Amino acid sequence: MMVYFVLMGLFIMAAPRVFTGYRIYMSFLQTVPPQLVLALGLTLVITAGEIDLSFSAVIAFSGFVFSYIFLTFGTPWIAFFLALASGALVGFINGLLIAKIGVPSIMCTLASQFFWNGLTILLCGGLSWNIKAIKSHFIHPLFVGRIGGLVPAQSLWSLGLAVLLWFILNRHKFGESILFIGDNPDVARVMGVNVETTKIKLFTLNGLIAGFAAVLLTLEMINFWTTQGAGFLLPVMAAVFIGGTSIAGGQGSIVGSFFGAYIIGSLEAGVVASGIGGYWTRLVSGLVMGASVTLNVVLGKTKEKRFIEKLRSSVFVKGFFKQEKQYVHN
Repeated sequence: MMVYFVLMGLFIMAAPRVFTGYRIYMSFLQTVPPQLVLALGLTLVITAGEIDLSFSAVIAFSGFVFSYIFLTFGTPWIAFFLALASGALVGFINGLLIAKIGVPSIMCTLASQFFWNGLTILLCGGLSWNIKAIKSHFIHPLFVGRIGGLVPAQSLWSLGLAVLLWFILNRHKFGESILFIGDNPDVARVMGVNVETTKIKLFTLNGLIAGFAAVLLTLEMINFWTTQGAGFLLPVMAAVFIGGTSIAGGQGSIVGSFFGAYIIGSLEAGVVASGIGGYWTRLVSGLVMGASVTLNVVLGKTKEKRFIEKLRSSVFVKGFFKQEKQYVHN
């Protein structure tokens, strides 16, 4: 969060005419939500000590399902729910292979990405489809309309999802199980967590969330194309790690991923508006990501050190060790 506001401050100083107006922020609220939604789902997966590389393929596959059903039958709501179901199906299959068979998640989801991308291209013949007719249906303004003629609706949907997933991760038994598994699966089993079932549910949920992101993107662009989502993999992962989620698992931040997605989404516009040149975007992104992750690690170690010092200085711990020494002496 701190990195986001520092970055916005730098952009305001570098390009005050652009970043003191509201239009640039409305643009972010329009373009960032699909990647933000993906980052929120991926946060849960990485917190559990796993990885999912297939979400970019779900963007294409679920986008295809949504567009095909709508163009064929003219039923946007059936298309919507089938798109969500198709994403959940991809996640469910991933979860089965990972949890039940023991395939490493990085290999399983990488293979899944190639498979579902290839299947999407085969099914649509490599063609792009225009779904402009969907603008006359209520589903379009509901998900990607402009509230008050200004605020993109998808920004509120992504915010609502962030709040929901925050409660799941921090206030629900399912989130508690995810944290236990990410910290140590064996200990999680001892604590009564069904690790295999939880992982299947987790990957299914992530697929469902990716399907929702696909619908948002397809509705906003009013088009389906076979490579949609192809460039999302690295930015989404960067958003999660910038937000402070540990790659080792056991620690995740929904709030951090929320701001991380907006950091990644605003970098290119900020760099170009500052007059540096668009070809600097990747370099600046790398610097920001490196600085953010380093800062999170340093702050995490500082908090851990303070906690240990407080624990050692506590009356309870001192009394405990005093009793232990007396017991050994006797």
